[in-house]
Amino acid sequence: MAELFEGDIDCIAPVGAVLGEGPLWDPRIRRLLWLDIKGGKIYRLDPETRRIETIAAEGSVSALGLAAGGDYVCARRDGFARLAIDKGAAKISPIADPEAGLAGNRFNDGKVDAKGGFWAGTMDEAEKAASGAWWRLAPDGSLARLDDGYRVTNGPAFDPARGLVYLTDSARATIYAAASDGERLGEKREFLKFKQGEGYPDGMEVDREGCLWVAFWDGSAVRRFSPEGEALECLAVPVPRPTSLTMVGDRLYVTSAAVGLSPEQLKAAPLSGGLFEARLARPLGAAWRFEFGSEREKGKGKRE
Repeated sequence: MAELFEGDIDCIAPVGAVLGEGPLWDPRIRRLLWLDIKGGKIYRLDPETRRIETIAAEGSVSALGLAAGGDYVCARRDGFARLAIDKGAAKISPIADPEAGLAGNRFNDGKVDAKGGFWAGTMDEAEKAASGAWWRLAPDGSLARLDDGYRVTNGPAFDPARGLVYLTDSARATIYAAASDGERLGEKREFLKFKQGEGYPDGMEVDREGCLWVAFWDGSAVRRFSPEGEALECLAVPVPRPTSLTMVGDRLYVTSAAVGLSPEQLKAAPLSGGLFEARLARPLGAAWRFEFGSEREKGKGKRE
């Protein structure tokens, strides 16, 4: 661990999010965005000045992706939408709600794939029923149901170099891997399953060396795994519920949640719900940020 991380992990935005999630680096404006799903907020950070903007966002926005031509694609409680931020306000234009008949479900995590589509998973709000599924919104607006039977979807994390995607069912403490070209999902296999006390795998990202980074809810840690599933590093995070992460060059950013913590837990971990930053010894952030509606092969991906 000493070789990979330089210094301690620091809370650079003690915003106290109820359910902080979905960190996204936007190279077009050089800002880091993340969400408070249950608090109805989008945060936007300038890493150089540490200035934070707070933007109200209705509808439980749970995941953001870059969209070709500007703005963002997003997942929210009631499906897919286009999102623009103008003069400090979020403007949301619904696209489709493929689970309109499932009142107990909501959308959760999601990311743009290398083919320019947006994957997002759904989950049972009560986290009991296996009613969650993975959906893909294609650039032409068509929808595909890729997989189902999940309790709490998290991810995806794409590894285009190996033709893989990782998907998590956090409630089952299991990460799956499957072959994928972005548009389709092959038969999945169990990649990693965690024991009681290790925490629940939550948000994930693949670094430029092909290793999988995972935030662990109720695990107070971020862990890094090789493509073969070997545990490589573990970074302790000073809050019980790290939720997701992203890497930008040699910086690691980790979101967290305060939801469900007791007064005693919050007293012991007052930075719960904050955004954390750790310095990496070498750049590991993905070289490309894919855009909804474009393909990397067409040269429309965004470099960091």
